[in-house]
Amino acid sequence: MNSREHAAINQLLGLLESRYAIRVLWALRDGHAQTFRLLQDSVGGITPNTLNTRIKELRQAGFVNHGDDGYVVTPAGSELLRRMSELPAFAAKWSAVQSRKKSQPSSRAA
Repeated sequence: MNSREHAAINQLLGLLESRYAIRVLWALRDGHAQTFRLLQDSVGGITPNTLNTRIKELRQAGFVNHGDDGYVVTPAGSELLRRMSELPAFAAKWSAVQSRKKSQPSSRAA
């Protein structure tokens, strides 16, 4: 990976690491427009100030736009979500492994 690619990945991860950023995108993944209030309910637990900030950042990044009916993902946002579409299956597999680890008795001798 060259330095330009590394910088681009760091920039994208920096945005997505922001609290609730991925949840906002995920809530819009079906392509249907959502009003501010509906989006707030869809994300769950997000304050209006935080949602405003995330929307502003995601709009500036070109992932979210506001249309006549509310907030929607842009083509770039849709592409990012498509690329993240394997996350649910990976998360389920990972979570099952973590649960098995927790339920197994420790191999250490007492």
